[in-house]
Amino acid sequence: MRLAAAALFALALSSCAQTPAPLEAIESGDAIRGFAFAQRNCATCHAIAAGDAWSPNPLAPSFQTVADTPGMSGRAVNVWLASEHPSMPHLIVAPEDGDDVWAYMQTLRSR
Repeated sequence: MRLAAAALFALALSSCAQTPAPLEAIESGDAIRGFAFAQRNCATCHAIAAGDAWSPNPLAPSFQTVADTPGMSGRAVNVWLASEHPSMPHLIVAPEDGDDVWAYMQTLRSR
């Protein structure tokens, strides 16, 4: 009986051992909080809603455009938010807020 239990335990343990998830799969965030953050901090310049093609500031890409950019990731959004840009006001964005914004942007993807 002990041998059977040990064999089942070993089988269960081996089925849990998998290759790590791709980086994109382990990104996290809350889309609802991300939308709220975008409304408060981004909507004066960027089109943030689904289907909005034109931003209030013509130099600011829509969130959907950013989300549909090939290779875009939460890490890239956080790096962008942490970098100063001449056309973007200097915001101090916590990484978890950036993760939330990215989670919201992913809901806008058309591809």
